[in-house]
Amino acid sequence: MAGPIAVYAGSFDPITHGHLDIIRRGAGIFERVVVGVGDNSAKRYLLDKDQRVDVVREVTLDLPNVEVDSFDGLLVDFCRSIGAEVIIRGLRAVTDFEFEFQIGLANRDMAPNIETVFLLPAPRYIFISSSLIKEIFVNGGDVTPYVPAATVVALCRARAAEQG
Repeated sequence: MAGPIAVYAGSFDPITHGHLDIIRRGAGIFERVVVGVGDNSAKRYLLDKDQRVDVVREVTLDLPNVEVDSFDGLLVDFCRSIGAEVIIRGLRAVTDFEFEFQIGLANRDMAPNIETVFLLPAPRYIFISSSLIKEIFVNGGDVTPYVPAATVVALCRARAAEQG
């Protein structure tokens, strides 16, 4: 019997080394991991959804049991649509825990058969967030220590397209 399918979802705008760490670790635990790239109406994006999907696919090419897909709507509905039984979430700090705990309880209420599993990133990635990367990048800082090379390329292309 095949093991459970796990979903690691986020906006990944942009994907960071911390995200990639969680994906790699999830891929070591679960037989199949689907990275779900979604949109959050409360966020302003540097990369559109197709660009984010392309970058995540590129940086996970070396992980044969990882797939990347986009979704709209509720995460639990996406999980049901692909037969996933597990949601992977990363926790960096206590502030993440409060938010993730609340979302995890709501997901559990809506889909009791889908478990949420929390993974801790490697300590060197604890402070890295997409919001921080966007702030550094928009203000001309160097994001290369915090994100995969494909992310830097995508961000620079998006900036060039925006500037015309």
